Amino acid sequence: MAAPYAALVMDARTGEVLHARNADTRLHPASLTKMMTLYITFQAVEAGELDLDQYIRISPNAAAEPPSKLGLQSGQKIKLRYLIRAAAVKSANDAATALGEAVAGSEAAFARRMNRTAKALGMTRTTFKNAHGLTETGHMSTARDMTILGRHLLYDYPQYYNLFSRMTADAGIKTVPNTNRRFLSSYKGADGIKTGYTRAAGFNLVASAERGQERIIATVFGGRSSAQRNAEVAELLDLGFKRAPSTARVKRPDKPDVTSFQADPEAMASATGNTPGGVGKTVRVNGLVKVSLRPQARPGTTEVPAPMLMAQSDVLKEAVAEAKDVSLTVAETVEAAAPEPAPVQVASVMPGKKPPLRPEGLALVSVAAAAPIATAITTAAAHAPGEEEAPRVVERVSTSGGRHWGINIGSYPSRYAAEKVLLKTALAEMDTLDGSLRKVVQRRAGFDANFLGMTRESADLACRRLQARNVTCFMVGPG
Repeated sequence: MAAPYAALVMDARTGEVLHARNADTRLHPASLTKMMTLYITFQAVEAGELDLDQYIRISPNAAAEPPSKLGLQSGQKIKLRYLIRAAAVKSANDAATALGEAVAGSEAAFARRMNRTAKALGMTRTTFKNAHGLTETGHMSTARDMTILGRHLLYDYPQYYNLFSRMTADAGIKTVPNTNRRFLSSYKGADGIKTGYTRAAGFNLVASAERGQERIIATVFGGRSSAQRNAEVAELLDLGFKRAPSTARVKRPDKPDVTSFQADPEAMASATGNTPGGVGKTVRVNGLVKVSLRPQARPGTTEVPAPMLMAQSDVLKEAVAEAKDVSLTVAETVEAAAPEPAPVQVASVMPGKKPPLRPEGLALVSVAAAAPIATAITTAAAHAPGEEEAPRVVERVSTSGGRHWGINIGSYPSRYAAEKVLLKTALAEMDTLDGSLRKVVQRRAGFDANFLGMTRESADLACRRLQARNVTCFMVGPG
């Protein structure tokens, strides 16, 4: 007996539904479930609950999952980034279960977090029971809900989205092929997202494709075969591109606050090691100082009050922590394998004096370099939702000949988000961005994040360094 059929087509830019059939019928999602498993894993990495290079011990429960699987063994240790690749590309059930246990301590606790997250995303007719999607009573979703989830993956974690378009991926113990490679290679503009199959579900697919300024997401539940399903999704995407306006303002979905998903009793127990199987979260403690003290004034000189205590700013602490925790602050890609950058020490330097020698392993920032950071912090804090306006710091930017170039590192939904990314990027790329001016430009589609006041050579070098780490970057010329 064929599985029930459902489909939905959405304009990813606006969230507008362009076509729907049985879109709210609760059906078996199969491995489309792993989209939520990956979403929560990205969320946990962003919040500092886990680290991409953290080793995860595989439990007997995860190792015993049926195929499709990576072939993990009980007691084996493997980096989180490899589990992510295996779940996203190969749709490995053992990797998905290991991810769930790493995040929440147990599969049951992770399922509860999945359901809390689904509710926050607006997935009103979805109930998750496991991390992998194998058939289980009550484990159900809809074409509409899975399309909503696919859109959130695209816009909430764009730095990881390239995973879903890879034909193969290095999963640590082996190179794995993409279960969606036939569709990716046959449909123009396709770059994801996730396949799924069980006997109860049929052949499922959430697919996304981009052509010019348009991006469409199409979802099919209950295909009769992978070939028939791919053909059906191709027709639905064609329909979407035909109906969608050529230009539309991007309305990014609201990204939920991760803190609302972390108060699960079983997950909290896992953090202290009280979880069966010994799988628990790693509690990461950063060593940032609470207060940055000003140096004492020299005898006979008038002490000038500092405009602000930099390290007391929540935005700075957050930005420095994120720059320290990831190898690339703007785009924390799964592919990046560089070691974590050294912690940043903000040092006061008297005018006309050479900066003190840098202790091994510490990056030194002079007052001249720190002042623009303080300005960005103050501005960002002023735009942070629900916060009082912070004191403003006025800076004077000097210009020099030939510094008429800059770089753009993306467009963001709010000025606060753009300023935060600029600040984190400045901390992570001090060598190439030192002396540049951070500027946010409001446009119809969002807020552009720019570094200006650079020479052509320095702008080109900065862009090449960022692009080497899979960060979107392009040069902005004079005028």
